[in-house]
Amino acid sequence: MESNLNKKLVIIAAPSGAGKTSVTRHLLKSLPEKLAFSISCATRPPRNNEKDKVDYYFISADEFKEKIDRDEFVEWEMVYEGKYYGTLKWELERIWQLQKSPLLDVDVQGGIHIQRLYPKNSMSLFIEPPSITELERRLRKRGSESATSLQARINKASYELTFKEQFDHHILNDDLATACAEAEEKVRSFLQANVS
Repeated sequence: MESNLNKKLVIIAAPSGAGKTSVTRHLLKSLPEKLAFSISCATRPPRNNEKDKVDYYFISADEFKEKIDRDEFVEWEMVYEGKYYGTLKWELERIWQLQKSPLLDVDVQGGIHIQRLYPKNSMSLFIEPPSITELERRLRKRGSESATSLQARINKASYELTFKEQFDHHILNDDLATACAEAEEKVRSFLQANVS
């Protein structure tokens, strides 16, 4: 896939529960004229107040596999057993046509993959939890996990933390307001810079 250097994109990745969604929402609210949320595909059911075509494109695993076969994804992952997530090529194009930069809220492996595809015109932020203990507390507070899925998320988070050095910036989220301000400053600077 050809990359046009004027087409910038911002990648936010983090282990589950690190605060990635909160940082993403802050950036969209602070920079609405420059950023648009890249809606990912997901095969899991919606949570709480999530809406189809707003938070995710919720599709079946069969539909997802058909899109893989048709090469419709920039990246995709089976994040948990039988649960697929992916970024559609046409979703990025849709946002670039609006003269905005896509803001991708993605899994750690997906973030690394997208960064490799767009090395010159992407910036990646890794949102880091203060500790695995704090991450576990945040995930428990959500109340949406069984004991088994909670343990799977914690194990996965420990593994994902080992990849943080592969991102352009990592932001420690021990205070959300500080993490949001730091992310905003990095994104503003990236969007203002000319891509070489």
